[in-house]
Amino acid sequence: MKTENANILSEISTLTRVIEEQYPELQKYLDEGRSTLPQGNMEASIDNKSLENYRDTLKELIQNYDKNKH
Repeated sequence: MKTENANILSEISTLTRVIEEQYPELQKYLDEGRSTLPQGNMEASIDNKSLENYRDTLKELIQNYDKNKH
């Protein structure tokens, strides 16, 4: 499970970097998506499903932007 979470976190990091570098106009949506994840609470744990949902949200954000851009 930890390896799976690490892989998803790596994907999230990559997608976030892509948005920051290639789609700066979408950065405003990153904070909105992050608000769904627990922050600042050391006792809070992020389950695999939450990570997957956030990763999928980032992918959809890029895909929808690309689709509507053309």
